[in-house]
Amino acid sequence: MREPLKGHAAGRSVALIDGIEKVTGRAVYTADMETPDCLVGRILRSPVSHGRIVRIDTARAAALEGVLAVVTGADCPHSYGVIPIAMNEYPLARGKVRYRGEPVAAVAARDARTAEQALELIELEIEELAASYTPEQSRAAGAELLHDDKPGNIEREVHDEFGDPAAGFAAAALVREATFKCAEVNHAQMEPHAALAEYDVSRDRLTLHSVSQVPFYLHLTLARCLDLDTSRIRVLTPFVGGGFGARTETLNFEIIAALLARKAGARVMLRLSREESFLTHRGRPDTEVSLKIGLAKDGRITAVQCQVVMSGGAYAGYGLVTILYAGALLHGLYHTPAVKYDGYRVYTNHPPCGAMRGHGTVDVRHAFECLLDRMARALGLDPFAVRRVNFLGAPTTTANGLLVNSYGLPECLDKVEAASDWRQRAGRMEAGRGLGMACSHYVSGAAKPVHWTGEPHAVVAMKLDFDGAVTVLTGASDIGQGSTTMVALAAAEILGIDLGRIRVVTNDSAITPKDNGSYSSRVTFMVGNAAIEAARALRAKLVAAAAKKLDANPDDIECAGETFFVPGGSQSALPFHDVALAALAEEGTITVKGTFTCPPEAQGGKHRGGAVGSTMGFSYAAQVVEVAVDVETGRITVEKVWAALDCGFAINPLAVEGQIEGSVWMGMGQALCEETRYTEGLAIHANLLDYRVPTIVESPEIEVQIVESIDPLGPFGAKEAGEGALSGFPPALVNAVADAIGLEADFLPLTPDRVLDALIKARRAARRKAAS
Repeated sequence: MREPLKGHAAGRSVALIDGIEKVTGRAVYTADMETPDCLVGRILRSPVSHGRIVRIDTARAAALEGVLAVVTGADCPHSYGVIPIAMNEYPLARGKVRYRGEPVAAVAARDARTAEQALELIELEIEELAASYTPEQSRAAGAELLHDDKPGNIEREVHDEFGDPAAGFAAAALVREATFKCAEVNHAQMEPHAALAEYDVSRDRLTLHSVSQVPFYLHLTLARCLDLDTSRIRVLTPFVGGGFGARTETLNFEIIAALLARKAGARVMLRLSREESFLTHRGRPDTEVSLKIGLAKDGRITAVQCQVVMSGGAYAGYGLVTILYAGALLHGLYHTPAVKYDGYRVYTNHPPCGAMRGHGTVDVRHAFECLLDRMARALGLDPFAVRRVNFLGAPTTTANGLLVNSYGLPECLDKVEAASDWRQRAGRMEAGRGLGMACSHYVSGAAKPVHWTGEPHAVVAMKLDFDGAVTVLTGASDIGQGSTTMVALAAAEILGIDLGRIRVVTNDSAITPKDNGSYSSRVTFMVGNAAIEAARALRAKLVAAAAKKLDANPDDIECAGETFFVPGGSQSALPFHDVALAALAEEGTITVKGTFTCPPEAQGGKHRGGAVGSTMGFSYAAQVVEVAVDVETGRITVEKVWAALDCGFAINPLAVEGQIEGSVWMGMGQALCEETRYTEGLAIHANLLDYRVPTIVESPEIEVQIVESIDPLGPFGAKEAGEGALSGFPPALVNAVADAIGLEADFLPLTPDRVLDALIKARRAARRKAAS
């Protein structure tokens, strides 16, 4: 493994360049952009989970003084959805409602009180239909269909088989099966949803500010739903207060705000409450994983069989991608010579699920790592040894066509094993305390975009003008992950200039190049590579100007510390500003661009759905978790976490550490306390008191270690860092609980009541066994 780049910018820890605005309160978010002339938008939502819309009468609402617009499903006959072949949702329900809280009408008024009065004046009549809240209910004979073209309420089923699973199981020394239930969870991002829409009637133009992670996809959807040419739409994303996947598809409120603005011919601010943000949802679905693994005596995996059933909610969204990811990423972490996968994404009468950090992989990886640990114990093998005997060798291509160019998992395991003192402590701790471990991985961007246009996956433009500043233009959303800083560091490294000379302009479709968005951890890999290419193009122009002034060969010119010089030469070094002016004298304002397109060999297998899961590089992670369990109360306390992540190369180690810590923390929430809950379709979790996320009180010490495997395709060798560590925490915690008290939990989250129930059942089973 070659040593990673250690330049004057890339590879050094720096504070995020937009951090000052955030910590001082100067950052302007969408909800902060209201002006005195803004109308207030409000949404009327369905009071039932499933029903036919018999009548919507908005006459009284429209007649109320101060109301300038009322819209219903009749105002938008076009469906939408993030996947082009699965567009079955409307911004406002048409014909049927399919979940409690679905938008059916909206108003824009001069103030909030008038808007709320107007909602009360809308007459809504719904013929209620039988609702299905679980996959079992939805798939039952005679169940009411949510969508007439989806028999059995199956959104998508997937059946893949690689190798010879039957032969693999027959050859195994040990075969075990288990079923795991993982509750639905929500992103719970800090910033509630909001959109500000302005319609210029005289020019027939729409401007929308929103919280989106995917402004390009939002732009396309607005054009579709409003029957507008894309040239008449401008989409801007200001500061975004977190996303985690909640905003990786166009959301109904964004279209509703635009519909209201057009009808009123005005500016409309539509702020969603925390409850409404929960109802908009798009979280990780309730998932049942039935898993079977075969192991040889030495712990080698001989075969895997997995069935996944997801409760997807009322509409398609990212559903077909999620169910494909769940099977695809059974591969790519270990050598799995034979795999059979059956996946079912099922419609239910709940808010739609979608993409969430670690999209599609978290629950399946949880099941896999838990069962693998149990089998290791049954064979008398150390969990670390079982992982090591199943290592991949990079470069390689998996059975389902996934490219693995770099593989830092061995070093990740070595680091957490040593740091946690595993060999001396595991299985030897005092009663009620235990250690558990797990591994995980994730993609560095989807190799094929959702909307295939043939264009590059990422484009970055750079501009140099009279002021000597380098302006970087990118359409990539910084949702807190530090992508804006990453782009600046990449430019500074290649150009050999101070970070303060660079300004980054993001997310304005009228100014910045198109970018597919901030999802699937694509930005560092794709946008980073595009930024490097753009910086190299600009550097070549500067070097040519310096060479002319120094009367030297351009190949002999070096740039560092904001000076251009010939190493060992007699000429004086030229400061950056002088070289910039010389280059500008040749052609005026200099504009260059860089692009990145995923190479064909990384675009996945040829089987149906083979593109999902394909990527240019996988991150790899290993974790050890130490817990204390109170068997009288069922309460689990996480004492410490050791986490190592192979991110290829840490362009900004400080940001990488923060991303790993955030992944661990989010995994801890899913493992210990987070879950969405409904009663007859009514959300009873829709606030941050009832939806329990860990606080600083529960947050343990997290010891982070960075592994740099230097991916040959990554920018400076970098890969993703924001998702790979998440899916390792829940199984590491469950495995630690097993070490502490012998409980092999098959459910998430491990709330105290569930732990107590499981302990009681285990004690009863033990007594029955002893009595027999």
